[in-house]
Amino acid sequence: MGRRVLDGRAQVRRIGGLDAVAAGLFALGVLCVLTGALPWADAAETMRRTLPILLFLATVIVLAELVAEAEVFDVLADRMAVLAGGRPAALFALCVLLASVTTITLNLDTTAVLLTPVMLAVARRTGLSPLPLAMTALWLANTASLLLPVSNLTNLLAADRVALSAPRFAALMIGPQLAAITVTAACLWAGYWRGAIHANATGGRYRSPPGHRPRDPVLFRLALATCAVFAAGAVSGVGVAWVSSGCVAVLAGAFLVRRRTALRVRLLPWRLLVLVTGLFLTVQTIAANGLGEILRALLGDGSGPAGVIRAAATGAVAANLFNNLPVYLAAERVLPAGDLDRLLGLLIGVNAGPLALPWASLATLICLGHLRRHGVRVPWARFVLTGAVTATLAVTAATGAFLLVR
Repeated sequence: MGRRVLDGRAQVRRIGGLDAVAAGLFALGVLCVLTGALPWADAAETMRRTLPILLFLATVIVLAELVAEAEVFDVLADRMAVLAGGRPAALFALCVLLASVTTITLNLDTTAVLLTPVMLAVARRTGLSPLPLAMTALWLANTASLLLPVSNLTNLLAADRVALSAPRFAALMIGPQLAAITVTAACLWAGYWRGAIHANATGGRYRSPPGHRPRDPVLFRLALATCAVFAAGAVSGVGVAWVSSGCVAVLAGAFLVRRRTALRVRLLPWRLLVLVTGLFLTVQTIAANGLGEILRALLGDGSGPAGVIRAAATGAVAANLFNNLPVYLAAERVLPAGDLDRLLGLLIGVNAGPLALPWASLATLICLGHLRRHGVRVPWARFVLTGAVTATLAVTAATGAFLLVR
């Protein structure tokens, strides 16, 4: 735990670049509104749609940070490594499972914020290369975010237009979700894990770490219970922002009593909130001044399987060029009301597709930031190539699965 505290302080000292990007993008978005490049009515509508997302983003990341402080993720990581019994292939399967479950139930940004450092810690404790473990979190943070409305902020943005209950949404997306995870796992194994295992593990095995015991069992159990409540609330139909806010309030109250020093200002992800706000306003301005018409032409007017495929492909390509969140909003506006199939196809593209370029999703940016701070070198040519191949295969497989079960 001491190392995590020191790492956190080091991160606070090294955030200047991200601060500048967030502030600059926010200033550009405000300038777009003030100059009239983005009409006031459009800006107000964008913020109306975005504010619940910002509340959810803030509270779910604080919740995840407090869960980490309670050492839930440390225990899971160590037990995962021990459970695999020194077998890298078994560890790979468990990493895929943990990253998928975390993304589906706690949101892709939670996976990016917390699971990436956990994966890096597993690498240190087992002697395996950190890049394959980190890429597992990075890719699955995106491709495992199809199943529930809470899994991705784009799903929450789509809630009004989709107008489906969480169980009905999951019933339609379970096939695409399983297809995307399966393809991603295959690409992770072929592109990162297989070669790294032979290069880093003696005799094809790794050393198992000792079991981790949380220093405060009460906080640990309460954090586990809070995660369970949050996961249940995510599929109950209650507003997820209110569920995450309530869970944060309960867990923060427990920390206030038992470990007040853990409640720090840096828990609030204000950089992400500023960045997301600026990103939405800026890309909406671009959409209002030409991008919307381009998206309309790419999406076309057709429905049926061809329309779904075009929507998924357009969403994936545009998400990599601009960022999946504002691209979803811009593309949604040009789709006819009630066109559920193409809307879900678009969600498949913007959720499973943002793997090729580093700015394609917030989760990708967060994961890459962790790697940079921990000194993990990312070969960019390999990152772009493997990401583009995986995104193409995952979006294709997920779209095909959707067309089979819709």
